Amino acid sequence: MDNNSKAHANRAMEGQRYRYFVKMGYLGSEHHGWQVQENSKSIQGDTEDAFSILLGEKIRLTGAGRTDTGVHAREFYAHFDASIDPELLQKMELVYKVNRILPHTIAIYGIHTVSPRAHARFDATDRTYHYIICTRKDPFYHGRAWIFERPLDISKMQDASDLLLKNDDFGSFARSNTQVKTNICSVYEAKWDKQEHLLVFRIKADRFLRNMVRSIVGTLVDTGLGKLSTNDFSRIIEARDRRRAGYSAPACGLYLMKISYPQGLLTSSYRP
Repeated sequence: MDNNSKAHANRAMEGQRYRYFVKMGYLGSEHHGWQVQENSKSIQGDTEDAFSILLGEKIRLTGAGRTDTGVHAREFYAHFDASIDPELLQKMELVYKVNRILPHTIAIYGIHTVSPRAHARFDATDRTYHYIICTRKDPFYHGRAWIFERPLDISKMQDASDLLLKNDDFGSFARSNTQVKTNICSVYEAKWDKQEHLLVFRIKADRFLRNMVRSIVGTLVDTGLGKLSTNDFSRIIEARDRRRAGYSAPACGLYLMKISYPQGLLTSSYRP
């Protein structure tokens, strides 16, 4: 056993633990969401298994949130604790090796050493989602966007979206029977952009309720179809009743694009 391995073994025996943040991305179409579920393939389960094999200990990941079945993430963070120290972990080339084990739908982009108190979920300051609507049949967006070929009035959809910034209770867009303590969220941005035959909805907030973005998009599409007016959309928000809002847009069009953390948390400034 070399000196590094002996040092690692000694620290493991002493019970010393280190915390790491994992930056990753994934396509959700082949998984049943982020969270581990019995008898279902999950992002969390596949990633934990890969890390556990390489580190030789049981690894548990705590994600920045829980994406539903079919939802994608271009940027996602999770943290885990392990007995291996940062210096040895770097020498292992862990990012390269874990990507060789993971399926093609999941990629690890980096691993950061952080304070033992850092938390992937609770330390996040804001999150940004994109929802993509494809306005014509396109095989390259099958399973990666909502294929919707009916004409939409994007101007009316933007007018309704602007109302999201003026409200903070989004109970009308929250999944029923969840155990959240509050439906209060601060929405910082809600904007539609047209990119050739794609409509992209960008929304940024300090937090999101389960199913919130998909139910907002479904209701905005009703506005774009002329089924709802801007005033109707405003009344739906004020009702704080999920039954008043529209259907949920398909999961395949939703992407978690960015998660922000306080400055310095991910710079590996912490040294054990």
